[in-house]
Amino acid sequence: MTSLHQKILIITAPSGAGKTSITHYLMKAFPVLTFSISAATRQPRENEKDGVDYYFIGMDDFKQKIQQKEFAEWEMVYEGKYYGTLKSELKRIWALQKVPVLDIDVKGALHIQQQYPENTLSIFVEPPSVDELKKRLEGRGTESAESLQARINKASYEISFKDQFHKSIVNANLEVACKEARDIVEAFLNS
Repeated sequence: MTSLHQKILIITAPSGAGKTSITHYLMKAFPVLTFSISAATRQPRENEKDGVDYYFIGMDDFKQKIQQKEFAEWEMVYEGKYYGTLKSELKRIWALQKVPVLDIDVKGALHIQQQYPENTLSIFVEPPSVDELKKRLEGRGTESAESLQARINKASYEISFKDQFHKSIVNANLEVACKEARDIVEAFLNS
C-alpha cells in the first residue's frame, strides 16, 4: 500500500473538455488534494498569476531546466509553447503530506503515469463529441480561428489515447462528470 502523500492524481483531457472544472471540484471535495502548478513558456492570460496558475518562465530558462532534468515531464504542447511538471513541485506537495493533482496534457500525463506507475491514478476527461468541444472552445473567446483549428485537430488525436489511462469520463454534463470523478478519486485515496 502506498502512503497517501506519495500518490499522484492526473486529470487529463483535450483542451476544453472540462478537466480544469473537474479538478477544481475534486480539490474542494478532498482537502488532501493540492494543485500541482505547471511551468509554461506562454504568456499569462488575463487574471492568471505566476506561481498560482502556472510558473511562467522564459524559453531559455525552460530549456535549461530540461537539460538539468528538473522536470518530471515536459512537452512542447503547441508550436513554441512548452509546459511541464517540475520535480520540485511534486516534492513540495508531498512534503506537505498532500496529494498533487496534475491538470496536464495527454502526452505529459502518459509520461507521469510511466514514471510513477505504482502510485498514480489517471483520469481522462472526454468531451461528448468533437463538435461540442469546438463550441466550448469558441465560447471561451480566447482563440483565433487558426489556434481553434489547431486545438480541434489536437483534440481528435488526444482522444485516441483515452484507453491508455486508468479511467475515462465523458463530460456531457459537468455535474454528473464531477460526481463520477469524485467516486473514482475517493476509492483511490482510500486504497
